[in-house]
Amino acid sequence: MRISYNWLKQFIKLDWTSEETSALLTDLGLEVEGVDKYESLKGGLEGVVIGHVLTCVQHPNADRLRVTTVDLGDGNAPVQIVCGAPNVAAGQKVAVATIGTTLYDKEGNAFQIKKGKIRGEESHGMICAEDELGLGESHDGIMILAEDLVPGTPAAKIFDIVTDEVFEIGLTPNRADAMSHLGVARDLKAGLSQKNVHTELITPSVSNFRVDKRTLKMDIRVEDTKRAPRYCGVTISGVTVKQSPAWLQNRLKAIGLTPKNNIVDVTNYVLHELGQPLHAFDAAKIKGNKVIVKTAEAGTKFVTLDDVERTLHEEDLVICDEKGPMCIAGVMGGKGSGVTDSTSTIFLESAYFNPVSIRKSAKRHAISSDASFRFERGIDPNITQYALKRAALLIQETAGGEITSDIEDQYPKKIEDHSVFLSFDTVNRVIGQEISKETIKKILVSLDIKISNMSEKGLGLVIPVYRVDVEREIDVIEEILRIYGYNNIGFTQKLNASISNSSRTEDYKLQNIVANQLTALGFNEMMANSLTTPDYIALSENLKEDHNVTMLNPLSNDLSVMRQSLLFSALEAVSFNINRRRGDLKFFEFGKSYHNVAGSYNENKHLTLTVTGNRQAESWTQPQKGADFFLFKGYITQILSRLELNKVQSQPLSSDVFAEGMAFSIGVETIVEFGTVKKNVLKHFDIKQDVLFADFNWAAITKIVSGKIKFTEISKFPEVRRDLALLVDTAVSFEQIYKTSVLTEKSLLKDVSLFDVYEGKNLPEGKKSYAVSFVLQDSDKTLTDDQIDKIMGKIRQNLEKETGAQLR
Repeated sequence: MRISYNWLKQFIKLDWTSEETSALLTDLGLEVEGVDKYESLKGGLEGVVIGHVLTCVQHPNADRLRVTTVDLGDGNAPVQIVCGAPNVAAGQKVAVATIGTTLYDKEGNAFQIKKGKIRGEESHGMICAEDELGLGESHDGIMILAEDLVPGTPAAKIFDIVTDEVFEIGLTPNRADAMSHLGVARDLKAGLSQKNVHTELITPSVSNFRVDKRTLKMDIRVEDTKRAPRYCGVTISGVTVKQSPAWLQNRLKAIGLTPKNNIVDVTNYVLHELGQPLHAFDAAKIKGNKVIVKTAEAGTKFVTLDDVERTLHEEDLVICDEKGPMCIAGVMGGKGSGVTDSTSTIFLESAYFNPVSIRKSAKRHAISSDASFRFERGIDPNITQYALKRAALLIQETAGGEITSDIEDQYPKKIEDHSVFLSFDTVNRVIGQEISKETIKKILVSLDIKISNMSEKGLGLVIPVYRVDVEREIDVIEEILRIYGYNNIGFTQKLNASISNSSRTEDYKLQNIVANQLTALGFNEMMANSLTTPDYIALSENLKEDHNVTMLNPLSNDLSVMRQSLLFSALEAVSFNINRRRGDLKFFEFGKSYHNVAGSYNENKHLTLTVTGNRQAESWTQPQKGADFFLFKGYITQILSRLELNKVQSQPLSSDVFAEGMAFSIGVETIVEFGTVKKNVLKHFDIKQDVLFADFNWAAITKIVSGKIKFTEISKFPEVRRDLALLVDTAVSFEQIYKTSVLTEKSLLKDVSLFDVYEGKNLPEGKKSYAVSFVLQDSDKTLTDDQIDKIMGKIRQNLEKETGAQLR
């Protein structure tokens, strides 16, 4: 939000520098992020002075040039300036750009005046035409000024160049009361009072407002008083729509607004002055002289001022005449009823609209206007008529015209101030420092908070209705602290802390263990938005539209529901990176899915892994090889092993999102599902390479894992390896070999590994060859050959019995 310092000083008389004022505003919670300089003319004519032409003679080497001597009024000798203007003559008062002055051309490009020679004659400056200074368009000759001007006078004083300093304030959303120059001035007055600088808040007078004649009355009917608690209007006839006067244009330009015409500029001026949005209708375009405030009929087409045709919603509040909508209330006007150059009569609207209604309409139509920005946060309903009078007087000042109706004010139920009790003990406890009762009362009064009753324990307060952010006792304490000054609160050297050992802490410990493991494997952690699009429901039969957790007021349709699956968030990240030429990806995410099952809302925590692209970076030392299902399975088993979840059962997974899938479970609890994502799902994200995805049931894992680290002493005795070449049916998996072997020898068999698979020539049809290694070790003694042979024989027998395996 931009606040003009010159404008601010119209509300509060202050001789502080902008640096001092910005520091105080920041202390008050209105953080000044920067101070910009505004000049009504770029450069501000700095370095341009009034000069007196003493002599003017023909240039000896050029027919169209003159050599002049000019008194610059600086006490030094007159300077010589070569001038090409045909109208330059001795005795004139002129505008001179002295050496070192920076001027700007029509495109805003800067050029500096330097000492130089023109056709052999020295020139110490430039006598300027009006276009060279940005004061006009003419370049027929130099500007000839009034004879009574004193040489040396800065030109900026003669041409009334306006300079200003503009505060860029980072306003927090709760401070609706400070969204205007009046609001900032109120806060500034309170802050100055705390520093014993006592000033008055000067508000614009509307005492001159009067009805000139009653010849144009609008019939105002408010049908929805819940969405429009207060609505005011007045007509002004005989206005002339034209360019605004310079003072009004400069005010708007200083805060970054582009002037339109005098009527629109006045409504914008009052909005930023008082915080009350206004709208001017061309009264001649209001059918039947009726203004009806109601909700729209669903599906109604309406063209707004930005030339966009919009389809109105049944909950949109609109301003209508007897034919149809003229304006989306509090959001944007309609093209068919707006003020144009030919407008001569206007209907001026000032209202208080329900913030929730305006916010929904603005979001629904993706419109963010200065008016909606204020209405949706809550404005002051008590200044509605005052702001209308202020604007009407300004329109008469800038556009002429007469007030041709009484102000009609529809306000059936007044919005009342609300009460809060403030305990002195609570103030001191929350702040951590005792503040005197007199100081507290002084601060509250400076904030326009009335004290209705007082006791030894506290104060009964009446909070003004425009302070929508002050509803509770703690809010009042925050206001006291804000004005008193956070920097005035002392602190001790002692730091108090408590040690937490909750289940949440244990969860984070497990997360860190797994995260460290994954980063060591080359993974990067990602964090995705929990809000997503409902369109993803169509990509999986396991997701139900009825289970969506839907936002009541979504930012957009793409962020209107909470995710039921983390898969699509991961695919969005993959697509984003691939589109930026990063195709070798390893991601993991700790996140939640959200479900609404028969009105019961559930959150489930997950760990997901996503892998796509090549296994390692491109190198001449080894050929590229893409990540595959078995590599991915290895990552998953490493995580489970790190968490000491070794006794898992695996089974094939049939899924509508996985082309090839598997699930690991412990007992009846599935702890992870993983596989290769189907092509039709990837196509939705424009991904053309394979993607592997795993979804861990983190809640189940945290219940099973103890989190305690177990240590085993390294055996002093050697391990023994034996290899078997087994001929098995093609349907037999290594997992069957592994389980059969482990169940055969539980104590001495330490590892079973598959190091080669062969299918092809010299093997019977329907057969394949597994090369399997077995590692045996006894922690108490060295194994003998007899023991080893006995164990291996038993393993062979069981493999043949359970899987039909034969030695090759």
